[in-house]
Amino acid sequence: MALTWRFLVLTAIAAVPIALRPEGTTFLVMLGVLAIIGLLDWLAAPGIRALGFQRTPGPRIRLGEDTHAVLTVTNSGRRRRRLLVRDAWAPTAGAQDNRFRATVRSGSSHERTTVLRPTRRGMLRADRITIRSTSWIGLVARQRSVDVPATITVLPPFHSRRHLPSKLRRLRELEGRTAVMLKGAGTEFDSLREYVRGDDVRSIDWRATARAQEVMVRTYRPERDRRVIIVLDSSRLSARYVGTGTAFDAAIESGLLLAGLAAGAGDRVDVLVADARVRARVGPLGRMASLDHLMHRITPIAPELLEADWETIVSAVMGVTSHRALVVFVTALDPATIAEDLLPALPVLTRRHMVAIASVADPVLHDMTSARHTTEQVYTAAAAERELMESRSLIHGLAGLGVHSVHEAPDDLPPALADLYIMLKSSGRL
Repeated sequence: MALTWRFLVLTAIAAVPIALRPEGTTFLVMLGVLAIIGLLDWLAAPGIRALGFQRTPGPRIRLGEDTHAVLTVTNSGRRRRRLLVRDAWAPTAGAQDNRFRATVRSGSSHERTTVLRPTRRGMLRADRITIRSTSWIGLVARQRSVDVPATITVLPPFHSRRHLPSKLRRLRELEGRTAVMLKGAGTEFDSLREYVRGDDVRSIDWRATARAQEVMVRTYRPERDRRVIIVLDSSRLSARYVGTGTAFDAAIESGLLLAGLAAGAGDRVDVLVADARVRARVGPLGRMASLDHLMHRITPIAPELLEADWETIVSAVMGVTSHRALVVFVTALDPATIAEDLLPALPVLTRRHMVAIASVADPVLHDMTSARHTTEQVYTAAAAERELMESRSLIHGLAGLGVHSVHEAPDDLPPALADLYIMLKSSGRL
């Protein structure tokens, strides 16, 4: 049972006799009249059990786009229903104008489209549908809430996709430049061409020169079909907010861009998402693989408030391939975690693979260092400088162990990690 605004108006009218004759008898009589009228109106209101509900969510979208969900109300009863419906969703689904009135005749149905503007990535589920049924007077309503399951899939926004064409173009240019370089690690034979002034004489193929009666040189290009393993840390440190999103959101952006770039370059890519356990493994992704599958697998994963088990993570990485690969850990640059958990496992990895660590830098720290007008700001700037100094020291120490590091703001981390991959590709170390 739910009281409507009309019942409140009737209550206000009933208060007039009580004000004119303030006696207990008058109060009891008016109270009895209101109770009888309310009960009769509630009995006259059609029941809700004869109603059927169905939700039809719209297609999956990327974060920042709008979608919709269609709610169908079917009346299988004999009476016409006057309804007030609330189509509730999770707050992060951003349901717009989800309360409406509908009059549904017997044997008919009513459709309502609710616009959704999600504010969070993941699988967003619908909440209960609340229905109020009233008589033609509309003083007291029958109310009921029912569960109608529905889910919309909100993929990562992948803003760094705009960098992918330019990075792939750089790789194609790289193949053209390295066609005149000498044979070495990370390169493979490409083709033969005529010698031009400036070519290294060590690249001359004398057998081909004898057959062609022209001086021919061998050209090489970066080796393809290499392995790239991307590990996204989903532990508690990745749940912290950096900029407008979490560190894990920035890690997803970086992983997607690197996966698309490496797959486009002809390498095979595996993506692991892990914290205390391996929560997802996708791959190997080849040149023709779509990033949509990777995004769909990562979408429902959110950081958990658990410590990362690096022994389990390293074991999972070692089980992906026995061949040399580029292993990229997208994790927090936390001195205690790296010193106590990751460093003991690095010798095992660096002996077989090339290791890189990508981490999200907090842009707020740089803003803290610039303001030094008050005593509080000076102490804050000193703390921020100390944090930045520890990060630089840690990066320098990892470089001494042969580990490449990328430490940038959320928007700059994806292209910086892609540049590291291109640099390793161009130098023949991958």
